Amino acid sequence: MHPCEERQLLLTRRHFFSRSTLGLGTAALGSLLARDRLGASSALPGLPHHPPKAKRVIYLFQHGGPSQLDLFDYKPGLAKFRGQNLPESIRMGQRLTGMTAYQASFPTAPSLFRFSQHGKCGMWLSELLPHTARLADEICLIKSLHTEAINHDPAVTFFQTGFQLAGRPSIGSWISYGLGSLSEDLPAFVVLVSQGRGGSQALADRQWSSGFLPSKYAGVKFRAGADPVLYLSNPDGYDTSARRRFLDDLAKLNELKLAQTQDPEIATRIAQYEMAFRMQRSVPELTDLSKEPERTFELYGPDSRKPGTYAANCILARRLAERGVRFIQLFHRGWDQHNNLPREIRWQCEQTDQPTAALLQDLKERGLLEDTVVVWGGEFGRTVYSQGTLTEQNYGRDHHPRCFAMWVAGGGFRGGLTYGETDDFSYNIIQDPMDVHDLHATLLHVLGIDHLRLTFKFQGRHYRLTDIHGRIIRPLLT
Repeated sequence: MHPCEERQLLLTRRHFFSRSTLGLGTAALGSLLARDRLGASSALPGLPHHPPKAKRVIYLFQHGGPSQLDLFDYKPGLAKFRGQNLPESIRMGQRLTGMTAYQASFPTAPSLFRFSQHGKCGMWLSELLPHTARLADEICLIKSLHTEAINHDPAVTFFQTGFQLAGRPSIGSWISYGLGSLSEDLPAFVVLVSQGRGGSQALADRQWSSGFLPSKYAGVKFRAGADPVLYLSNPDGYDTSARRRFLDDLAKLNELKLAQTQDPEIATRIAQYEMAFRMQRSVPELTDLSKEPERTFELYGPDSRKPGTYAANCILARRLAERGVRFIQLFHRGWDQHNNLPREIRWQCEQTDQPTAALLQDLKERGLLEDTVVVWGGEFGRTVYSQGTLTEQNYGRDHHPRCFAMWVAGGGFRGGLTYGETDDFSYNIIQDPMDVHDLHATLLHVLGIDHLRLTFKFQGRHYRLTDIHGRIIRPLLT
């Protein structure tokens, strides 16, 4: 044996085993490439675990923590407590953020907005959501969610990955890993980001990472503008046929390296190059809204013609769903309203309410809502007490993980249902608590996945999205 090869065997067991199983590795690669080049990737063996009610998810993540008190959790009795210090019997020594822990008092701040009942179900919703209110019978409102994190980054990470520390796969990655892709020419997991009028917290790309799963399951972020995916377009003077020849030659080199090392990331790299080649044709057609009828833009509202807005991203979400993308995540930033909440939450709702309702209506009219789950919500709620000074027309609210509201629609969820109850101050849950792991377990269930059985072995342990927690909340389901 050549001295260099002998040194390689001493350095890495992977090299040794790859040489002894070269034929097997080459066959596995051939199977992977055949599947990828022929079209959409298949699910893991044995999946779905049971007949699914949904094929895909559109997750409308409202980054910053929308106030449940001003949108969904009607508390008319709070008016008589206005300005009074929130009783310690309600707070019960709850952990506070550094922004309000110093306050000498915690003045109760009832919502300034009117609530009324909507739909046959009589769901109570704020005047800030007139378009969503029209579809009250389609949504399942959960008022008893709670989370473990009190600050933005760990709270968003917890909702995305089931864990507060970075490094684990996001929910979109878990679903695309388990169920594969429905699309031949688009990724299984796509991310769109928009910015609200108010301020916003930072949003890291790792929130849609594949963590320890192969990187082919990571979310692909689409940007607004002429080049939605970075480095997708060919350079000037470099045509499609040249790109095809280049990729074929590069694949041969990567296949040789894969046969030597058996590194699964090399297989991922080959597959992703192939996907990128197909996306050169599919993405420009997807993001070109010029052929949408005028009614679409009227339905989604005045911002829908502006690339990168929440409204335009909602149209793209519907188009992605039509084309078989498995998990579509919209992040809309600007809900972190520590002061000037009445003004800024109105801004946010003006930007998001009509497009959100339009997306639901559009999906329903096209027959897609039956097998598409739409999720709306943020990483936590807001406090009943005012952060800082409470005035007649102004207040702010701090982060509140102990109880908050989200809603889900379509894909096997029960429309017109209000689930869970909070106390008179919207501070503690008094009926049907539901945590983040429960939400994840229930979402996986409607997709045909048993959350206890979707696992991946990493560093000697079998991990899952719900970790050692999670239960299916069956009253939410049809």
